[in-house]
Amino acid sequence: MFANRFQGYIEAIMQEAGLKNRLKRLLLWLALLLILLLTAFSIYGAFLGAENAKLFFNSLPLSIYWLTLGLVFIAGIVFFPRLHSPVGSFATHFGCILVLAGGFWGSQAGVQIRNRLLYTDIIRSGEMVIYQGQTQQAVTIDDEQSKELPFAVKLVDFKIEYYPVGRLNVQTPQGNRFKFPARPGKKYNLGPDSGSVEVVRQFSNFKMLLNNGEKTAIDDPNGKPNPALELRVISPNKDETTRYAFEKFPGHPATDNLTFSYRRTIRDFISDVEIIKDGSVVTAKSIEVNKPLHFGGYLFYQQGYDSEAGQYTILGVVSDTGLTAVHIGFFLLCAGLFWNFWLSPGRRRAGDG
Repeated sequence: MFANRFQGYIEAIMQEAGLKNRLKRLLLWLALLLILLLTAFSIYGAFLGAENAKLFFNSLPLSIYWLTLGLVFIAGIVFFPRLHSPVGSFATHFGCILVLAGGFWGSQAGVQIRNRLLYTDIIRSGEMVIYQGQTQQAVTIDDEQSKELPFAVKLVDFKIEYYPVGRLNVQTPQGNRFKFPARPGKKYNLGPDSGSVEVVRQFSNFKMLLNNGEKTAIDDPNGKPNPALELRVISPNKDETTRYAFEKFPGHPATDNLTFSYRRTIRDFISDVEIIKDGSVVTAKSIEVNKPLHFGGYLFYQQGYDSEAGQYTILGVVSDTGLTAVHIGFFLLCAGLFWNFWLSPGRRRAGDG
């Protein structure tokens, strides 16, 4: 009787072991298939462009793929106990799970699921147009609808910073075009038929004054921005004339038929904003390119601005939920790989040998 029970127990263990082995093989093949699919999706997405790739990787089929990949990583930790003991292997696999989970949690599909099941009203992404000195709470989303944030954003000031040296563009009557650095004191040759041009000085707020019939160009500290250059044009006959090149009013050929324009290169554009909640300013920050603001589960970044008058800014708004999990996941992933390749006891013993 005891022998029969023991034999049945052994057979059950063997059957269970056989089932586990089959599951392990299935997981390995499934993991290989998912990795190959990830490679194919990455190559395909590289040719779609930014917007189409975003739609592709956030589509329902890809959301199912990401969920499946995450479940396979979890199953790998469960069915392969050897992954528990080496610190590096466990950290690497757990880091991958966190990256996938955080990415899915903050994706378009993840936000939609949470809004439906948890009755939240999270805005996945959109933009805000805010005029200087005004406050805005509405976010325009992708389908041209708008939703309101639980707080308001005020644009205190908007600034555009330029590189110190702009560009002088010249077109001669013969159709030749030149581009020169607009450095005061520099003289540039325009060819034997057009002479040369010298940059005399640079204006931020050009203004022309008339005193006793004399015209005087000044840089008005209180005037509206009117970038310009004062030029000295020297003809082939050595005659000198004064010309001005404007950024806002390019063109205007004179009697010498030379056409000038002035362009400055933008270095940065900055939005000084305040976050207002319940009537009080809770935080303030200068948002620049690559220097966003994180607040209230959202990331605000500089997306555009009023290129004509600089009176408003365009802030991109995107939900940053799941971002912390992604950051921790990448840290664990890198730390696990570093441990496996450089710090694991097996590696140290091999190096000592």
